Amino acid sequence: MRTVDAAGLSIGDDHPPRIMGVLNVSNESPYKPSVFNDPAEAAAYVDEKLIGEGADIVDIGLESANKKFDVLSAEGELERLETALSVIDHVSGDAVFSIETRYHEVADAALSGGFDMVNDICGFADPEMPRVCEQYDAAVAKMASPPDLTRPGAIENVDDIYDALELNGFTDKTILDPAFGGWSEEKTLADDRETFHRLREFRGYGYPILVSINRKNFLRDVAGRSTEDALPVSLAATSMAVERGAHIIRTHDVRETRDAALIGHEFKRRRIREPGDVSVEELDVTTTGDAGRHLNRIGASREATQESVTRVFELEGLSQSDRSVLTAAASDAGAVLAGGETGALLIGTPAALGRIPPILGDESSNALDGALELILENIR
Repeated sequence: MRTVDAAGLSIGDDHPPRIMGVLNVSNESPYKPSVFNDPAEAAAYVDEKLIGEGADIVDIGLESANKKFDVLSAEGELERLETALSVIDHVSGDAVFSIETRYHEVADAALSGGFDMVNDICGFADPEMPRVCEQYDAAVAKMASPPDLTRPGAIENVDDIYDALELNGFTDKTILDPAFGGWSEEKTLADDRETFHRLREFRGYGYPILVSINRKNFLRDVAGRSTEDALPVSLAATSMAVERGAHIIRTHDVRETRDAALIGHEFKRRRIREPGDVSVEELDVTTTGDAGRHLNRIGASREATQESVTRVFELEGLSQSDRSVLTAAASDAGAVLAGGETGALLIGTPAALGRIPPILGDESSNALDGALELILENIR
């Protein structure tokens, strides 16, 4: 996993989770406490409520990404950019300033005017965006989106997120955002939940990850909370996201989110990372999907995915004959059945477990067949 330098702020596995606070200069934005037209008032909010409460990055939005509003043109965003640049001039605190835009012209003007990084909510749908970011040596958050400047984040099928993230490639300072939220009518809460379940897979690209999950519907729905009462579910998900490998959390609730992110960071998996003549990094791989993304990254065959993760299942109620034949078949398949007085643990990679039923053949009982069928249905 590479470390991205965003104007001196290091983002990656070897650094604390970074908090991205949000400021909007768009009246149509739904979260009114973060919306300002007056630069001095906006700067005071940034100093007190964002930087003052722990934001490392301040993301300034020029328009609402809500699908019910018409999309501003590049010219329309440039008109609002003057207000955003004036805000930066008035801020006294220290933070990395990010401009949220989908247009390379706006990114160019923002970076030349004092912004430090770009938050591209259309994921390089403008093919000139990576060139501009590289020209300024700027970090850029790339949100998964269709190749359409009017449809940010409208990816319904989770598997399609990967193709969207690859659109027009990556810069050396790219940060990936899998795009949570109701960006289209077709995208469901279940789609967002599956994306969250598979968050570790996005680490397979080798770039830091940004998540924007603050008070999102797919979390509120679990607990049956309104937006106003959804802070606790956001904080729970924040800790989980950091534990699963997220590096930046974008939020309106900076102080509380910072604390939740630090808890996730403290208790996340500790992996070996040692540079040297032969560098060693233990990857955060818990599923075959995670492994497959890393194999893609290094250009290796995905055949090894089924051998990359060990799964452990406890079996109770095995007859003595089932235990005997399963022990032998597991050994021949490259797995292990470790038996004890009260039960047995079947241990092996998905590939090894999949080899057991053919080896058993007619020696297997109906009960054992059913147990193995259940196991094979649930390994990935």
